[in-house]
Amino acid sequence: MNIGYLYLGIAIVAEVIATSALKASDGFTRLGPSIVVAVGYAMAIYFLSLVLRTVPVGVAYAVWSGLGIVLIAGIGWVVLKQPLDLAAMLGISLILMGVMVIQLFSKAAAH
Repeated sequence: MNIGYLYLGIAIVAEVIATSALKASDGFTRLGPSIVVAVGYAMAIYFLSLVLRTVPVGVAYAVWSGLGIVLIAGIGWVVLKQPLDLAAMLGISLILMGVMVIQLFSKAAAH
């Protein structure tokens, strides 16, 4: 296994936690959630920089942003009770399928 993909998983989780805390930070007026946002994004960028040692930037960014979108939309739906209509669910499904196609079939992802 390419260690870059472990780092990519950490970067994605850190970014999702940071993005999830943005709403709770209330425009950076609440200290605790604001610290979570800053630390989470710093970790995400740091680990993404490690990913780029072994994974092509286009592949890394596609997976990072794609899975981030899917996870944040899921958190918004389940935790924040933000509704997703059929079009949103279809679009999110297409993003997830795109990430899967890259990982399963792209020779670029193997580098």
